[in-house]
Amino acid sequence: MKAVIAIDSFKGSLSSIGASEAISFGIRDVFPDAEIITAPIADGGEGTVEAIIAGSGGEYRTVSVSNPLGKRVEAVYGVLPDGTAVIEMASAAGITLVSDEGRDPMLYDTYGVGEMMLDAIKSGAKKLVIGIGGSATNDGGVGMLRALGFAFLDKDGKDIGRGAESLSKLCKIDTAGIDLLIKNCKITVACDVKNPLTGENGATYIYGPQKGVTPEMKPLLDGYLKRYADLTREVIPDADPDAVGAGAAGGLGFALISYLGAELRPGIEIVTELNSLSEKVADADIVITGEGRMDAQSAMGKAPVGVARVAKRYGKPVIAFSGAATDDASLLREHGIDAVFPIARGPISLADAMNKAVASKNMRLTAREVFSLIRTLGLK
Repeated sequence: MKAVIAIDSFKGSLSSIGASEAISFGIRDVFPDAEIITAPIADGGEGTVEAIIAGSGGEYRTVSVSNPLGKRVEAVYGVLPDGTAVIEMASAAGITLVSDEGRDPMLYDTYGVGEMMLDAIKSGAKKLVIGIGGSATNDGGVGMLRALGFAFLDKDGKDIGRGAESLSKLCKIDTAGIDLLIKNCKITVACDVKNPLTGENGATYIYGPQKGVTPEMKPLLDGYLKRYADLTREVIPDADPDAVGAGAAGGLGFALISYLGAELRPGIEIVTELNSLSEKVADADIVITGEGRMDAQSAMGKAPVGVARVAKRYGKPVIAFSGAATDDASLLREHGIDAVFPIARGPISLADAMNKAVASKNMRLTAREVFSLIRTLGLK
């Protein structure tokens, strides 16, 4: 029995690695000699660095950067054996770094993301992979660009300062001071968001409310971003605020595409490539994936379906474990996932279900039962 486990994290509960370990124990309860290959996955959000480092090797680097409010925090990114740096923008500008109470996205910026990037390239990285999920910011990526040497000036030629609200003062953009190292760096962005920068389907109106953007703030912030896009086109004529993904992470996608020539790709594609998932599943007997909740929305570019897509190239059976599964999760069979198994083993509160010890135990027991059935059916 050779099993490949490529499972996403259960947000707020098990990490991808923790879930993989529990499944491994369950398999070996039934098949003690099983060959088990783990390839942790993520979709560009939380856990992306951990998943890539665990699946492809490398090391972690810690750097002091600014959080969304400018306070110093310790951020961690990964460096792969070939020197590629893997960064989660949420480590510096994530919503988990700001208080739930009194959130004010007018004050938040992405300066710390630029500091992480600068540290990576000054340490020798020629390629950056950046996951941009989980942002707290709506500054169009201006903070990140300022950290890299771009100048954003008011009517008096002075720096506009920090925070999305500072864009109200923006009159001129100067690209002359960019750090030269970034020009020679290839940037790939893990992003599944397709929204434009501005408008009713843009960064502010669609994703702003979850960051604390009030109805009163929406037209202001959207107007700031429109003005920013217009000024950007004065220095970068082909900049496109309507580009796919420009509205990701409060407009950070726009900044990365327009100013740094970044390529935006689905997060799961990047992770499975870096983890060499194709090579790992080629001679596997079964592939195991999953995430915290499996439903019809899981088919919309989520990590488990990305894993199934790779596995089906080789005709491999795919099963998924999840914390919960809705009735429409059966639709995932059309996307390569042959069966979904929720791990809850009876009535349980959400808090108990998400407890790491409980979730790990339930994952192991569910895997044990599934593989007991596989053994009964005569598979080895």
